[in-house]
Amino acid sequence: MTDLERRASFSRLVWHRSVAKKHALQPDKENLNLIRAFICARFCREVLSAFIVSLLLFPVVSAQQSQANTEAAKESGNKSQASSANAKPSFTLTVKAKPILNISLKAEKANLSEVAESLSKQLKTTVMVAPVLAKQLITIEYSELTLEPAMQLMAPEVYIDYQFNTSSTGPVKTLGIFFYPVDGEPSDTAVAGGSTQSLLIEGDTEDGVEPTTDEQRKRLEEQPLRVQFKDNSLSIKAKKQPLSLVLLKIGEELGIPVDIESESTDIVDTEINKLPVEEALRHLSPKITVFMRADLQRAERRALRLVLGEPSKNKPQSF
Repeated sequence: MTDLERRASFSRLVWHRSVAKKHALQPDKENLNLIRAFICARFCREVLSAFIVSLLLFPVVSAQQSQANTEAAKESGNKSQASSANAKPSFTLTVKAKPILNISLKAEKANLSEVAESLSKQLKTTVMVAPVLAKQLITIEYSELTLEPAMQLMAPEVYIDYQFNTSSTGPVKTLGIFFYPVDGEPSDTAVAGGSTQSLLIEGDTEDGVEPTTDEQRKRLEEQPLRVQFKDNSLSIKAKKQPLSLVLLKIGEELGIPVDIESESTDIVDTEINKLPVEEALRHLSPKITVFMRADLQRAERRALRLVLGEPSKNKPQSF
């Protein structure tokens, strides 16, 4: 064999070995698909197992978390309640009826409306606060004061409406207490409103005119009914006049409404000189119901309404 033939034979041998090695390194297509299917199945099985485990554990974890949240909320609520219980109240109000009505109050930056609400409940009467004072904070302390001195300390302007019957000798009934700013005042009908009102119609236009001659003075003295209100004092001179007529005349002089709730045949024959309105009306008849207002800052009292007979019940009006 020549040298050229030997080289050619060696080259063919090397090529055959290279091809065989290449085929040996490349798996066939069927085996490759089996390997892929095996890997995919195993991966899916592991994912499914993890999902099932998570489903089984979720209720337990959720319950534990819910319980933890409930306990935390309960603990927070207990702390809040304890904090509220330990919080110092902004005011302490005490109302005693015996031996006489007296009020004690200790307030530190307390809301006036809240104090008024407590007063209303304990006094069992209407207590109104003007809107401008609704959020007013008060710091005050007093002990065992009667109603008017105690209320006078509560606001710049304080009014109290009362009702009494001229036949009663007991304490007057408190209808309403009003807390107002300076120069403020509730309406006359805030708690003493009436359903009816009678009017007096007269032909004599000389009432209220001071007589200047002896003849005029004589005529004035001879008048069967004379009513004069001056310097907060009431004078009445009636000669056999119907009680209803006398009351209407008083209402006209005072500038207040008069309700005739029931007809009266009572005849008045009396003379009353310069008495406070309440006292004069008590002397006049035991059948009169009087509504009065006390202005605590000015120490004044004035009549709001007169009723002959039992007054009709009226609900307090708002501001």
